[in-house]
Amino acid sequence: MDISTTETIEILGTISFAISGTFAAMQKRLDPFGVLIIAFVTSIGGGTVRDLLLGDTPVAWMRDVRTCLLILFTSIATIFFKTHIKKFKVTLFLFDSLGLGLFTMLGLQKGIAFGLSPGICVALGTITGCFGGIIRDTLLNTIPLIFRKEVYATACILGGILYFILIQFTISVVVAKLIVIAFIFVLRILVVRYKLTLPKFVY
Repeated sequence: MDISTTETIEILGTISFAISGTFAAMQKRLDPFGVLIIAFVTSIGGGTVRDLLLGDTPVAWMRDVRTCLLILFTSIATIFFKTHIKKFKVTLFLFDSLGLGLFTMLGLQKGIAFGLSPGICVALGTITGCFGGIIRDTLLNTIPLIFRKEVYATACILGGILYFILIQFTISVVVAKLIVIAFIFVLRILVVRYKLTLPKFVY
């Protein structure tokens, strides 16, 4: 596994989800402490669930204080720059989509590092990408995106499958990672832009 690439993806993913969590909390008009809490759970929620499932404890953010500091500084900076951002909803959506792609890739790589099957790796990627948002939305009393008809977890699953297809060809692992991250990000934008949804079951 390319350590430098993985660390870069983790940093960018943490920043993206910290920003999305901060904006989601500010939309609900939480106080600064509440905003920081939501930023933290959005950033570390998926990775924590993944590491607990793998038995990889203490979980990643507990072993590296830099993760907590990164979330703290990102959230504070986002709060200060909020006056320069007019469309909270659009900004939240873009950073949430970017974080989804980045963290899905992190989960995939963690599963591969543990020698797990492709199907389980895709599941871990989906968990890593989605569960921070699930915890965030639950705490904010919002129906999590993964439980709506909007394409969310499906984007993670398709991205994970695409990764395992790409590495079967003569393409570098780094390029495959970038393609998958971009695929998930662009797919999320397209499905929202054109209002594409999964079928909803009615009983």
